Amino acid sequence: MKSYNMKSYKLSVFVILMFTALIFVQCKDDDDNGNVIDQISCDDGMQNGDETGIDCGGSTCTPCVDGGLNFDGNFIQEDIAGRPGVNIIFGITDLSKNNFNNSIVSNRTIFQEDFQEVLESYHNVYATSLDIPIDELNYETNILNWDAATFTTIMSNFDALQVAPNGPTTYYDTNNNLVFTGRYLSDDVMDQTLTLMFGGGDGIRFDGNNDTPQLTTDAVGPGDRDFTLSFPYLETPLLIE
Repeated sequence: MKSYNMKSYKLSVFVILMFTALIFVQCKDDDDNGNVIDQISCDDGMQNGDETGIDCGGSTCTPCVDGGLNFDGNFIQEDIAGRPGVNIIFGITDLSKNNFNNSIVSNRTIFQEDFQEVLESYHNVYATSLDIPIDELNYETNILNWDAATFTTIMSNFDALQVAPNGPTTYYDTNNNLVFTGRYLSDDVMDQTLTLMFGGGDGIRFDGNNDTPQLTTDAVGPGDRDFTLSFPYLETPLLIE
């Protein structure tokens, strides 16, 4: 008899819990689809809460300006590393990379000396690896006839690719004396940058031949990507057996 009462008690508790759960389910607002975003702040760059625009309107934020966003005031450019690889190759520390990205165009000449120092330091490392004095292996005027000062000035001051409305798009073209007038998807900009850094006057100074380091390529090709197709230009998937 005692055992039966205990089972009945447990069953009663279970029924009560189920009934309570059903009540809460039935009382759920049909409009509550789980996608409501709470108001975080009025300066988070998102339209959330009861805002009627981005960070404006609603019960918390200031009213939205008629006609759209308000662009009054002063604006700054947050990121200027437009050419692939520049800040990766010449920005040695995280601090220097951040300083470069946050600088303004008129003040970018301050990075030229640092870039040139980095360029020469790379050659010192390779001289050491070849077991020769570091003063015997320096940057050599590259295939575009740029000495170290010219090259690093261009790298630091003119990071963004230029526009060639009346000329071909190219990362660099020695035959037509064109450089950085844009790029094709098929352009291997890292190899081209490395060639300008370590290729010397003929472009093959350190190409892995004649017991030299292979410094003019990162050995990463396009694979079987077809750049004439649409984004995302994926390779054929690798099959793992």
